[in-house]
Amino acid sequence: MNEWNQTDFVDFLEKKSTGLIYFYTPLCGTCQLASKMLQVVEELVDTPMGKMNLNFYPQLARDLAIESVPCLLIVRDGKVVEMLYAFHSVPYLLDKIKSICE
Repeated sequence: MNEWNQTDFVDFLEKKSTGLIYFYTPLCGTCQLASKMLQVVEELVDTPMGKMNLNFYPQLARDLAIESVPCLLIVRDGKVVEMLYAFHSVPYLLDKIKSICE
């Protein structure tokens, strides 16, 4: 999963793309576990994915009303359709993503 910046994020939404945007912070243990789960998911689905270190984008966190990390935005046609904070398991993530993105 590639690291995105603010421009990548805005371009993704403006192009009315469908995919996933993962927000994390490097020192968060739960984020590290979620990152590993998403690496597996990335191999199993053909969905664009990007990740962003929320420490660098506090205004974006406020604008999106992100409550905590890890946070996975599921985007369909340039609109955020769901925000996940509890990742549960790889099968859970796959079901969620496939139901919205495919």
